[in-house]
Amino acid sequence: MMKNIIGLFLVSILVVGCMGAGGRGGNGHGRGHGNGNGGGLKMNFYGKLCRLDRLVTVESTVRQIVWSKVSADPSMAAKLLRLHYHDCFVRGCDASILLDPTQNKTTEKTAGPNRSISGYEVIDEIKTKLEAKCPGIVSCADIVALAARDAVSFQFRKEMWPVFTGRKDGTVSLASEVGGNLPSAGANFTTLLTQFGTKGLNLNDLVALSGAHTIGISRCTLVARRLYNFTGVGDADPSLDVSYAQTLRGLCPNPQNPATALEMDPKSSLTFDSDYYRALNQHKGLFVSDAALLTNRQSARVVNLLQNRGLFFTQFAKSMVRMGGVGVLTDGQGEIRKSCRVVNGQ
Repeated sequence: MMKNIIGLFLVSILVVGCMGAGGRGGNGHGRGHGNGNGGGLKMNFYGKLCRLDRLVTVESTVRQIVWSKVSADPSMAAKLLRLHYHDCFVRGCDASILLDPTQNKTTEKTAGPNRSISGYEVIDEIKTKLEAKCPGIVSCADIVALAARDAVSFQFRKEMWPVFTGRKDGTVSLASEVGGNLPSAGANFTTLLTQFGTKGLNLNDLVALSGAHTIGISRCTLVARRLYNFTGVGDADPSLDVSYAQTLRGLCPNPQNPATALEMDPKSSLTFDSDYYRALNQHKGLFVSDAALLTNRQSARVVNLLQNRGLFFTQFAKSMVRMGGVGVLTDGQGEIRKSCRVVNGQ
């Protein structure tokens, strides 16, 4: 009963203004927003189009490869989840982040915020296996979406959210489009809400998807200003827990070693759970963008609610489905790349 009441409360505090039919902003190109399952997507899209064996499907193939990679390297879960995020926020979920730069142009992959992205080799391995049996059928964009879900699901041995498929791959990837579309670690609440809103995502999505920081690591360079020069006089961010700030200063002496790794969810960075929200309420969010979730009354209330593990998993699943439908290419748009790194014909 209590879970149902809280769930209804979550619905009641949605920011309707973020969900309207307003333009995508930046690089909208008229594609669909992240509402529902994305225009033209459906469950089991490849059921009759690609079956590697009588019992081997596209989905089971992706799952088998991803689970083997995460089993060997648990940090791969966060890497594949982050890859999906960074893809969807720039030009939509069209695998444009996978395209390699050429002699004539830089691509999303080369932009500053994406230089630390990894996991591309896992996507390549999946694509190679699927192309061998079903050439020209399975998009790289769908592989990225499925791989992100399966990377998180490995911990639980069950699917944490449904992935609707049928995406096509984009043919354009521009480094110049990353900065204005991809939410940054230093963004304030207004900026975050606006950037999510232009993708058709709302306040609940913002808070729930920020929970992806429950796994993974970052680097000292992204938090240095918070620790040493927040207002220009050598001070730390006053919104940061004092003891946590001291811990971070110990890990990240000034000047910083760019190779030093920091857990985004202290002592829990390999476990997908709701501890991120408890840390937030203790003012131990690593980034300015994490702390920003507490600066808005409605957002702070959702943070409190999502400390409940079950509620977090439920809302995260809904928000991942919505994000996975942002800007998808279907119905004659895009292409099915033969190689995820190169546009067909190049």
